[in-house]
Amino acid sequence: MRTIRSKGLFLAVLFALALSASALAADQYKIDPNHSSATFSVRHNLISNVPGRFSDVSGFINYDPADVTKSSVEAVIKVATINTDNEGRDKHLKSADFFDAEKYPEITFKSKRIEKRGNQLVAIGTLTMRGVSKDIELPFEINKLTTPRGTTVGVVAETKLNRQDYGINWSKALDNGGLVVANDVNIQLSLEARPAPPAPAPGAAATTPAAAPAGSSPAKK
Repeated sequence: MRTIRSKGLFLAVLFALALSASALAADQYKIDPNHSSATFSVRHNLISNVPGRFSDVSGFINYDPADVTKSSVEAVIKVATINTDNEGRDKHLKSADFFDAEKYPEITFKSKRIEKRGNQLVAIGTLTMRGVSKDIELPFEINKLTTPRGTTVGVVAETKLNRQDYGINWSKALDNGGLVVANDVNIQLSLEARPAPPAPAPGAAATTPAAAPAGSSPAKK
């Protein structure tokens, strides 16, 4: 009986240590919208690039500095925050011709795994835009900075997408056969994230004042 109890205690300790190690392996950081952005550029009339940006980017980065391949990222971009410094063009981009912001208010990316290819890190995950979800590869670099003000994780990523893969098909043909708006879009992400606030303790719930009985008058102060 003592042997069985000792074995059970040993397994419980191992399980607790495993959970502890898993929790400590990757630190969670919350993306700071005030210091993060998603920018893009697309060829216009075959002769120049039109830049733009989304100013509201949020989400979380789980970063394991000991083994970055165990890290992960989830990001959400608010389509309505698109800005190309041209009010009329921005209104058109939010319309059903392009992003259809009213119907599809968010662009999301959720990583499935991180790969290290030589000196290059690549996040493989699902990008959902305009109701279409596709797996993409997102090359990136990640850095961590600790100062007296706290710890910050920075991520810079860049890739190229074909907008038609996501149902963004609007354009007009030019006389020379080209398109007013090219299909290939260059994407750049610049994210800063800070330690996420601790999760509430299990079973903890916000305390709300009890409702006053019907017909009663509020207490005087």
